[in-house]
Amino acid sequence: MNGGHSSLGQGGEADRHPVRLRNFFLVAIALVLCFAVPLYDLTRNAFRSDLYSYILLIPFISGYLVWSRRQRLPRVFDPAWSLAACFLAGGLAAVAGYWLTVHFASKVAVEDYLTFNVLSFLLFFVSACCLFFGKEILRAIVFPLCLLVFMIPFPGFLLDWIDTFLQYGSAMAANAMFTLSGTPFFHSGLVFQLPGITLEVAPECSGIHSTLVLFITSLLAGYLFLHDPWKRTWLVLAVIPLALLRNGFRIFVIGQLCVHIGPEMINSPIHRHGGPLFFALSLIPFFLFLIYLRKSERMGKNSAAQKPKI
Repeated sequence: MNGGHSSLGQGGEADRHPVRLRNFFLVAIALVLCFAVPLYDLTRNAFRSDLYSYILLIPFISGYLVWSRRQRLPRVFDPAWSLAACFLAGGLAAVAGYWLTVHFASKVAVEDYLTFNVLSFLLFFVSACCLFFGKEILRAIVFPLCLLVFMIPFPGFLLDWIDTFLQYGSAMAANAMFTLSGTPFFHSGLVFQLPGITLEVAPECSGIHSTLVLFITSLLAGYLFLHDPWKRTWLVLAVIPLALLRNGFRIFVIGQLCVHIGPEMINSPIHRHGGPLFFALSLIPFFLFLIYLRKSERMGKNSAAQKPKI
């Protein structure tokens, strides 16, 4: 033991390693039992919701990422007491915020109820990680831990804001496509008046589910295939214009079908169930951009390695 740090490779700490894991799992099980009702409600809501179906995969993806790095995790254990206390205080604040909302509001939306409770559960869980594993291990698994934030449903006001942004952004993209195609139309806000039909970009047409899935995919792809933080950032930021172009293209295609085939195409499968198709199409430029970033990163490393050292 040296300077307050204890190595797992040394006898005493190695002996305590299984005990620490056992205690961590006991605390984790206790947390799950304490939050059993909101976690059950979260699971049921994810099964029923088109928007939040991805939530069920998040803990498994996060767990797999940690498991895949288990051989490379630091062997130093140093409890992060102050960090654990901060996350514990955050969890208590989230619980207090929920009960204050319940007390002062006549009715709490399901999303807000789940937001408060799942947030407090995750903060308590991270606090336990700080206590039992320490800063070095936390630093090594920070991405899988941060990924768990996608288990939290959006509060109502934030969900409305994202929906509105995607609706108007998609309408602007569709407006540009109709203009370039030479189709006669009138555009006002979210409404397109086309020959023989009027289209409105409704909230359910915002593509928020596909956008969230693509956003999470960009985070995972950047983590797995890129090392430069700036290139990871560019990959994530590229999701926003890509989502707007995808949704705009979907509006454009449906509009063109209604104009050239007939207004009945508004009820066609490409409108009702075409989301996965347009999502798959958006993956093509996404992965091309990922390949470009990966190649540019490798070229940068090779050029740096070939520079003569003075």
